[in-house]
Amino acid sequence: METKSFKIDSAKSSIEWVGKKVTGAHNGTVNIADGLLTFNDGKLTGGKFTIDTTSIRILDITDLNTNAQFAGHLASEDFFGIEQYPTATLEITSVSQESDGIYHVAGNLTIKGISHPIEFDAEVGGIDGDTLQASAKLIVDRTKYGMRFRSGNFFKDLGDTLIFNDFTLHVLVTAKAA
Repeated sequence: METKSFKIDSAKSSIEWVGKKVTGAHNGTVNIADGLLTFNDGKLTGGKFTIDTTSIRILDITDLNTNAQFAGHLASEDFFGIEQYPTATLEITSVSQESDGIYHVAGNLTIKGISHPIEFDAEVGGIDGDTLQASAKLIVDRTKYGMRFRSGNFFKDLGDTLIFNDFTLHVLVTAKAA
């Protein structure tokens, strides 16, 4: 059994996030600080990612003052608490291959020092010698990680200020053989 590790190329990888509320949505990016994917006999078997929460950016708000205010709020304890928790992690605990290049992944996501299991599908392709491409879509319930600001589960009568609990992460990874 041949084991091969691929180190995430942070400069060529990205995470795009989307958070929704009653009146619309916001989107942006957050960077992968580092990570590793492990393969046995050419099949994904594990991995770990570190996300740099201090890199959260908002892309849909063009007014500089409003963007800075929103970024400050995302950085606060209401959301990611980046001063105390500058990183989040995802550790893959099990993988099952669904079809060629498609995997069902289970792992532990840790945000603000709080860990919960998460499951998602990932597509791994473009393995070209020592480089690979992978993508995944994760749905995260922010309230599990202490982010309860304007959540209908914790506050009543929010009307059109309600923020939905789930946010989406679209992950695109380029990795090189370690």
